[in-house]
Amino acid sequence: MDETEGEVESGGKLVDVVLDEASISRSTPDVEHDRAVAIYDLIEENSFSPVGHPAGNFVLQLSVVEKKLVFAIADEDGEPLVTHVLSLTPLRKIVKDYDLICESYFEAIRHSTPSQIEAIDMGRRGVHNEGSEILMERLKGKVDVDMTTARRLFTLVYALHWKG
Repeated sequence: MDETEGEVESGGKLVDVVLDEASISRSTPDVEHDRAVAIYDLIEENSFSPVGHPAGNFVLQLSVVEKKLVFAIADEDGEPLVTHVLSLTPLRKIVKDYDLICESYFEAIRHSTPSQIEAIDMGRRGVHNEGSEILMERLKGKVDVDMTTARRLFTLVYALHWKG
């Protein structure tokens, strides 16, 4: 048994993640970079298993529709399995806080000392973890994910929230 904190032994894995183009808008190069890295990292390593479905490879399409977060999950052949629609309300404040601290962080990278950057980054990671925990709680009973996967998904939720 794996003793990694927050590990989910699901056997399920995301093999592709698609962000709905209608749900996102162009943003800063820093956010675009974070979005691309999050998708790449998520595909490389994740634990993702829709509750009630056998372990397997899954494709996730994330979108924001009518101010709700939509997780459309399909099998690796594209056959739809389940769609979960989550209210963004529980995530709204944490996304706003994360947005503010990210702005401070990206500004600090350009103009601050390493110790100032490190302090802001520690705060940024703390807020990111908090958002990831909220997302895990919102997905509980719907999709089993570990903390690493939840962190990467939160990054994508944040990316969608720019327009949503």
